[in-house]
Parts: sequence; C-alpha cells; structure tokens
Amino acid sequence: MNEYMTTNQGTPVTDDTNSLTAGKSGPVLLEDLHLVEKLAHFHRERIPERVVHANGAGALGYFECYRSMAKYTCADFLSDAGKKTDVLVRFSTVVGSKGSADTLRDPRGFAVKFYTNAGNYDLVGNNLPVFFVRDAIKFPDMVHAFKPSPDTNIPDKNRFWDFISLTPESTHMILWLFSDRGTIKSFRKMEGFGVNTYIWVNKEGDYCYIKYHWKPVLGVETITRQEATILAGTNPDVAKEDLFNTIANGGEVVYDLKVQILDKDKVDDFSFNPFDATKVWPEDVLPLIPVGRMILNKNPENAFAQIEQAAFCPAAVVEGIQPSHDKLLQGRMFSYSDAQRYRIGANYQQLPTNKPHAEINNNQRDGQMDYCIIPGKVNYSPNSLAYGNPKEAITGNEPPKVPVDGYIGRTAIDKEDNYTQAGEFYHSLDESQQDNLVDNLVDNLTNVKKDIQERELEHLLKSDRQLGTRVAKGLGYNI
Repeated sequence: MNEYMTTNQGTPVTDDTNSLTAGKSGPVLLEDLHLVEKLAHFHRERIPERVVHANGAGALGYFECYRSMAKYTCADFLSDAGKKTDVLVRFSTVVGSKGSADTLRDPRGFAVKFYTNAGNYDLVGNNLPVFFVRDAIKFPDMVHAFKPSPDTNIPDKNRFWDFISLTPESTHMILWLFSDRGTIKSFRKMEGFGVNTYIWVNKEGDYCYIKYHWKPVLGVETITRQEATILAGTNPDVAKEDLFNTIANGGEVVYDLKVQILDKDKVDDFSFNPFDATKVWPEDVLPLIPVGRMILNKNPENAFAQIEQAAFCPAAVVEGIQPSHDKLLQGRMFSYSDAQRYRIGANYQQLPTNKPHAEINNNQRDGQMDYCIIPGKVNYSPNSLAYGNPKEAITGNEPPKVPVDGYIGRTAIDKEDNYTQAGEFYHSLDESQQDNLVDNLVDNLTNVKKDIQERELEHLLKSDRQLGTRVAKGLGYNI
C-alpha cells in the first residue's frame, strides 16, 4: 500500500495542512481541488444526521437593533434603532451524535438565522470564542479524531489527544474546552461567539472588521465535570428541556449582541493574526460595542421541520456584511451549504424554516423535492422571451476593495503564536476555576499513551509553566 498521501484521483498530496491561497493572508482559491475534494467527501460521510452539531434544540423570536449601525454597515436589519427582525436559533453540541447527553464536554453551537427584509443572514458560531484549527483543510481530520474509532465505533481518548498533541494551534481552545466553560446545562446561560472574523461595509464602500459576541442577560452558568456526568445519566436532555420549558411557561430567553470593531488600517498592529480563529481580540483594545438584543419567545411547533431541517451557512450574508480572509471561515462558506445539499437536498432553501422572507427570483429549477412552481418557458439568462427577466440588480452585496497580493501557494499564516493567549486564558481564571481546569485535563489524559501525554504537556508548559507543571504532576511526572 502506498505510504504517501494522494487525492482520490491518485495524484500526490504535498501539503495537507495549508489551503491554497493568494498570498499568505489572501483568500482561499476554489482551484484548490484537494481542499474541495476533502471537504465535499467529508460532508457525505454521515446520513441522515448532521456530521457535527447533530444533537440540538432551537427556538424562535426576534432581534431588535439598539441603535443605527449605518456608520459601519448598510445591513438592513442594523440600519435603524428599534428595527425588529425575525430570528430562528439552533443550539447544539458539536461532536455528540443525535441523542447524546447535553452535558458532555463539548463546544456548543450557537447558530442564528436572521430573516431580514434583504434576505437571510446566518450567523453561525459557538459558545467558546476560539476554535481547534485555523484552516478548514484540517477540519475533517479533527472531527474524525474526535468521533468514535472506525474499527470499534467506540470513542478513544488516545485518538483525540493524538490529534490535539500534534496540532499546537489547538492549545488555546483546549484550555477553554477543559475549563468549566466546556460543560453547561442551560443554553440560556451561555455566551455565543461568531468565532470567525467578518467584514462590515457601509453605503460609501468603507469597511471594517468585526467579531460577534452574544451575551446572555442571565449571565454565564457552568457546571463541574462531576455534575455533568451525573446529569448525563439522570437527565441527558437537561439543556433542551430547560430551553423548551422556559418558553412554554411564558418566559423569554434573551441575549445582547455586541461587536468588536477593528479598523482596516490596524490589522497589523497586533502580535497575532486577527483573522486566526484560534485567537481572541483583546477587549481592552477593542471594546465590546452594544448592537441589539435577541429575544426568543416561541418554541417550534414541529422540532424536525423547523429545527432539524434548519440549514445554516456562513456564506448566507446580506448586503453590508462580507467574509474576511479567515482561512477557517473561507472553508466553512463552501462546507456548510454543500453539507445541507447532501443532508436535505438541492432545494433545502425552499423549506419554510429556511425560506427567506425576501422575494426569491432566479433561473434555478428542478432537483430533488422542488415544490416551487415557477410558470413560463424561460429558465436562462440572457433572454428576450421574458423581456430579460429576471434582470440583474442595480445594487447588491458587492465585496469591498480589500487588497490582495502575493504568490499562490500553500503557506501558513504569519504570527501563529500558539501559546500566549492560552497562558493568558489560564491566568484569567480564578483559583477554583484553575483547579477545575487542571483536574479536568488530568482526568482526561490519565489513561492516554505516555508519548501522547508528553507531547501535550510540552504545549501546556509552553503556554504557562505553572499550568503545565500542575498537569504533569497530576499525571505522575516530575518536572
């Protein structure tokens, strides 16, 4: 058997770590056939549940803008103070399969669909502000390592920590995940983050970079590993029940939306790359700015039709919002919509839960489960038989003039710095939270192979000497 990696066509793969980009920090190129093949195949590996985010719950409500953000974006739903926009939200665990416990140590998905007057906008994030990898080309491998072993179909901590210990960029996320933030029992009391970096564009075409933050008005509440374990056995659906029952009993679930805004001319002012999904932006430099409030006050009438068939994609943006060159985001823009076409079908956007409130008018026809009846003989453009309709819009969501230069190639980003923010996170915790983090890491690493333990300890020691030493001691090492 050939020991060297190839594509499914048998051509050699010389770099399986970096997507093909225009310059080191430029956009990912669609001509990267290895990336597209790898992601497209990955999306088709499970049926019928989502490959990730399979276990979830949702609710409906509205978003109200606090004040006009027109200075920064021409997005319709952010244009006027007091403007209300219908929303649908789906919360989920990332790795757990459908039916798994809500309290498992796992990131939580926090996906919001805004039904704006100008089309749907999907803000798809997590309850932790960073991620395990910074390039989407590594996402299928990450999930493979986290899922059950292919030979036994049993989860294996050696597989998890093998991947993590060989992926230094994951160190920051691992500390978030193994802190008490990794175990919750209420979606109402967890934060949400866009994770990736986005662009806001105003009517003049000027643009800035954005990070999104959802803040629960009830504050953040976590649980310990021990309580999470007990609830997984006694009430595995505790978070789903809490969300549904709160709304069913007349309550509301409320989050404030805040953003950090980075001037386009200050991207290089930091010791890290601001488009790196394994990093946070310092709030003392880029403070949180209130934007609006989301109120969830309606349960789904049919969880499958409205929540399980809800399809989100970071590429679903509206005028005034654009993706940045974040390499994880660039891959997600293809990945999500492709996964939905496989999971639900080519016409998934016709389903009521996904259908925009704005009018749809184009030449797309047919396909599985097409129930949108469009009369007439013309389904092409240009045409004269339908008087040129549908015509191209005069204005639309044109990307801002973001400079791009450099040679096409598979290169890592500048300023990787996999450890500084991980150490800073550890020291941001109080003493009891630090103790829990160390205890959780030790507990999870205890039965992992020694060589994998040692690799991970190197990352923890580089992040913070005290943290690494405490975990090493807990595992029986003398450092």
